[in-house]
This record gives sequence, structure tokens and C-alpha cells, in this order.
Amino acid sequence: MEDKRYIAIIGIVLVSLSIFIYLVHYLIFGKAEYILSYFLLHLAFVPIEVLLVSLIIEEILEHRERIKMLEKLNMVVGSFFNSVGEDLLNIILKGDEGDIKKYLNISENWSKKDFEKAKELLKKYDYEINMEKINLKQLKEFLEDKREFLLRLMENPLLLEHEKFTGLLMAVFHLADELHRRKNLDNLPKSDIEHLKNDIIRVYRHLVIQWLDYLTHLKENYPYLYSLCIRANPFKEERSIVIESS
Repeated sequence: MEDKRYIAIIGIVLVSLSIFIYLVHYLIFGKAEYILSYFLLHLAFVPIEVLLVSLIIEEILEHRERIKMLEKLNMVVGSFFNSVGEDLLNIILKGDEGDIKKYLNISENWSKKDFEKAKELLKKYDYEINMEKINLKQLKEFLEDKREFLLRLMENPLLLEHEKFTGLLMAVFHLADELHRRKNLDNLPKSDIEHLKNDIIRVYRHLVIQWLDYLTHLKENYPYLYSLCIRANPFKEERSIVIESS
């Protein structure tokens, strides 16, 4: 109510000021026709001015809102990797007998172009997992321990604006449910092992791409956190074979 009164007062003051200026102009020059003509001429441009100003202001406000939303989203993603993602990567990586590490030997000198190139290569990567090297009991216990944290993440309304990260969380939840339904993981039939393998690969693929997106964000905005993450890089090798810093 106070805000509306404040706006009304400002409006009255501005209109009164405009009338006063026109009155002064009339008293000095005495040309009522000119004042009326001038007033109508400028009045005709008011709708156009309002339209242009509204569009510009709306675009500026939307841009600022998008920046704030992305910042909050990246905080959520960072929380996920600190609490779940990095450990989950380490568990799954034990079963990867491929050459994924040569794509992800990330350094301080990597640019946004390097990250984009790595993502394109990894979208075509054959994510093959040796299930004998995956500790399913450890994986099950880990995901059950993090279930409450993951549920809180899923409740965050910001995720509606982040399809890729939502896809990752859904894949993780699906894997957790599949493991939870199997009480005995020691003597699984071949069909169950193959099913779990596909679920793990799905999570792995989402994790790697989302991890690269997150590192790109840190590189551009938080270089000190980026430096910490690449020092703890689970894919680190002595040197990179495929990606070279530009």
C-alpha cells in the first residue's frame, strides 16, 4: 500500500511539474497553438518510446535473471559433484578399460574450445565397462547413503531449467533403484549384470559430459576452484594424446 502511495505522489509531482513548465512557456511566449502542437507531436511518440523502453528494460532484466539463475544452477551442480559426482566417477572409472583418460587429461591451459572439442569426442566414445571390476556392493551402499541428498536436489525448482543435469540425476536414481531391488549382488544372472551395466554406462556418459560443463564454468568464473578440481582429476595422465591446449 505504501508503495502505491509513493508511486502516486511521484506521478502527481511529475505531471504538475510538466504543467508548470508549459504554463511558464505560455506566459513568456504566449503561443498556445505552438504549445498544443508541440504537446500533441510528442504525445504521438509516447507509445513508441514506451514500447522501446519496455523491450530494452525487459531484455536487460531477463538477461540479469538468467545470469543469476545460471549461477545458482552451477552452485547446485557443484554441490552434486562435491558430494556425489566425483566419488561416483571414481567408482565407475575402475571398470573402464578403454582410453577415456587420454581425452580428459585437463590442464590449467585448457580453453573453452578445448572443452568443447573434448565433449564432442566423448559423445562418440564407446563407454564400455568391465563389470568384474565394478564393486556393486560399494556402489549400492554409496548411492543409498546419498539418497536423501539426491532427493533434496531433485526438489530444487531450478532444475526445471537444466535438462542435462536433470537427466543425470534421473539416471543416477534409476541405477540406485535397480541396485536396491537386488538384495543379493553376489550371484546375479547374466541378464541382470547386463542390465546393470547399461544403467552404469548411462550414468557414466551423463557424468562425464556434465563434469566437463562444470569445469568449463569454473575455468571462466572461479579459477581457484578450477585449479583444485583439475589437481583431483580422476582421469589424469602424464600427458594428453588427443587434446592439446590452444
